[in-house]
Amino acid sequence: MAAEVAPSAPTAPRGCDEPLASAYDVALLDLDGVVYIGASAVAGAADSLAKAKAAGMRAAFVTNNASRTPSAIAAQLAGIGVAASAADVVTSAQAGARLLAERLPPGAPVLVVGGIGLRAAVRERGFRPVSVASDQPAAVIQGYAPDIGYPLLAEGALAVQAGALFVVTNADKTLPSARGRQPGNGSLARVIATATGREPLVAGKPEPPLHAESVARTGARHPLVVGDRLDTDIESAVRVGADSLLVLTGVTRPLDAVLAPPDQRPSYLSTDLSGLLTPHPPSPAPTAGSAATAGSRAGRLPAGSPSTATATRWTPSALCAPPPGRRTVRAPRR
Repeated sequence: MAAEVAPSAPTAPRGCDEPLASAYDVALLDLDGVVYIGASAVAGAADSLAKAKAAGMRAAFVTNNASRTPSAIAAQLAGIGVAASAADVVTSAQAGARLLAERLPPGAPVLVVGGIGLRAAVRERGFRPVSVASDQPAAVIQGYAPDIGYPLLAEGALAVQAGALFVVTNADKTLPSARGRQPGNGSLARVIATATGREPLVAGKPEPPLHAESVARTGARHPLVVGDRLDTDIESAVRVGADSLLVLTGVTRPLDAVLAPPDQRPSYLSTDLSGLLTPHPPSPAPTAGSAATAGSRAGRLPAGSPSTATATRWTPSALCAPPPGRRTVRAPRR
């Protein structure tokens, strides 16, 4: 199984003369802001995914959330009309457990600072979850859980200070909620990092391990990363050279896409997941004043269209076939 690695960040939205669901074999979809928002489905998401599946595109649901098991996430998806099994869900907890498996022998004790989803992923890889530093864990792995308290953080810090490998599932500083932004795993992980002076390995987006885990589990040969966040979903795709679709159903506004730095520029842009079902003609060459024009039109971007909001430094690019000269690297074996 090959994961593509681009030699440099994209300079433009790409073009594709066929529907993306036909051009790519697997969509690696973020969840919150793409398929659902909180407990509610994004309008039209289930229908778009069903039509993409009918066109031959498989779906995998890739999340930085390490607190829940794939089965629990699949059940939520089924509840909003999206057909999914636990095998279709890839979490940062699984990617973190892979990092451990690449560095530790089977059966090694691992101190888990997190919830049931993280403990399950650690067990799946053949490790023995523990909760205290006196068990002499070979590693500490930390993921978000709403009930993490000082005693468990202290045990993790003591183990890392004694020489245990330190891995975090993701470094998201905040979590969105109905009440506002709350501390995320990245903020909680600073407790152990600050106390020990040790920086952790990070598994989740935008770091490459979660993408590698997704490719390994799906067998994708030409995947399309789909997300709503430039700094996680799209940047993760750029880092590994995968093409990406930015949807505007989550946190990113059209103007954010216009002003995205090179390492966060999507290949395609759509209002929602219906963009999987349409061709994406190459963007026209920018002209004088095009940035201002784009900014005024961006709020009316039609579903499935390429970016009408390209900054003047962006130029048209090749169609959706993998560009010549792109290197490939093999995803790690499971």
